[in-house]
Amino acid sequence: MLLALYEPDIPQNLGAFIRLAACLAVPLHVIEPCGFPVDDKRIRRAAMDYYDLARLSRHASWGSFRHDRPPGRLVLLTTQGAKTFPDVAFRPDDILLLGRESAGVPPEVSEAADLRLRIPLQPGARSLNVALAATMVLSEALRQTGGFASLT
Repeated sequence: MLLALYEPDIPQNLGAFIRLAACLAVPLHVIEPCGFPVDDKRIRRAAMDYYDLARLSRHASWGSFRHDRPPGRLVLLTTQGAKTFPDVAFRPDDILLLGRESAGVPPEVSEAADLRLRIPLQPGARSLNVALAATMVLSEALRQTGGFASLT
């Protein structure tokens, strides 16, 4: 199981992702370019001392990520998903992909996903914060696949 962020544009969210990945021992892949300098001090501030615990990989582009990524099913979290995440059986090698906070992912990235999931929300609600959405889905994926077993 791993998290992948497509061109994140809010440094505080990247910091939250780094902390999430560090605490749950899940690798985090950042697909650049980001909408801010990746060494931005706001990232370290949000990630706190968890930055050095995270297994962080950076990719210069979508093409680089596709070439270098580990094998596994690419699962895109999107408001346009046909399936809802509570109805999915997750796999231990799933790659949970999240798009830009401001624009999601372009069509070619969406089309490359093996599965497109959405979080069911009440009528009138558009979306959750991307880090919160990732936390919800990652938690369920880890629960289903026994990913919490090695954590204390």
